[in-house]
Amino acid sequence: MSDKEQWKWQDERTAWRGVGIYHVTLTVTDRRPLLGTLVIPENNPKRAWVRQTGLGKAIHECVEEIPKLHPEIKIVQQKIMPDHLHVILYVTRSMAVSIKMVVRGLWQGAKKYGRAYNASISPNNIRDKERNPIFDEMPFIRPMSRKGQLQTMVRYVQMNPQRLATKRLMPGFFRVQESIEIAGRKYSGVGNIALLQAERFSPVHVRRTMVDEAMHGDNKRLRDYMNGCVIAARQGAVMVSPFISEKEKEVMTVLLAEEHPIIILADNGFRDYYKPSDCLFDAVAAGRVLILSPWEYDAEKRHISRADCVALNGMAEEICSVG
Repeated sequence: MSDKEQWKWQDERTAWRGVGIYHVTLTVTDRRPLLGTLVIPENNPKRAWVRQTGLGKAIHECVEEIPKLHPEIKIVQQKIMPDHLHVILYVTRSMAVSIKMVVRGLWQGAKKYGRAYNASISPNNIRDKERNPIFDEMPFIRPMSRKGQLQTMVRYVQMNPQRLATKRLMPGFFRVQESIEIAGRKYSGVGNIALLQAERFSPVHVRRTMVDEAMHGDNKRLRDYMNGCVIAARQGAVMVSPFISEKEKEVMTVLLAEEHPIIILADNGFRDYYKPSDCLFDAVAAGRVLILSPWEYDAEKRHISRADCVALNGMAEEICSVG
């Protein structure tokens, strides 16, 4: 595979040599916990931290070398986890090389330390090529450009030990469950499947006509509908929706703040080691959220289509009617 093909998954429109902020993830082969051990004092996830192994400390130092080799780059945040690491890099001015070449250098350095680790634990008669490589998976680079994305990602990286601790202490709600059948349709799901046994369900679907009316000065129907969704939840209904539009997201924010149970229809399936987003994680851990998807995970998917929106809203109605 050529270098160009290896990096084909990157967005070709991104200015990889210019100013920008990038989230980099590097994962140990087969997710082996070689970089550290999760410590959970008194079984309190909020106090969780990772005790780095010798290899983990070496990789940490490898990351710290980046600004020394490339003064244009600042490390905003980094976190060594047992089986992967996160780094947020800020490129402050244009570089002579692209960010992908910088990350490639980090990757090569990590692989060098990985080979040294293998050599230290493998019998002398096992050749290097026969040892299981530690960093054979390419790093993932995500450019960040949207408003608020950096703060969200910094918090995500900082909270990684707490999230992992929560998943280990309460694995049931975070395990992907397959073949959940509702009205003859099969879903995969993450969260509290017992929410499907609720007595009442109600959909959240803000119609475009309501938003258009509000934009033209008449917001009564939109306001009444959104308030009605919250009132239904307060009266015991489990609210069901893909929560796609901005107004639907506003309703979801209130439902989460008031700790009401919700069922979310997702437009993509669940990748390996899936973790709910920051705003949902605690609610999933508390058993107040079930996330369902009728489709398998697609790594190439970036945007939800109108057809997906229509289909998911229809499924939400279907779940409510069956319930």
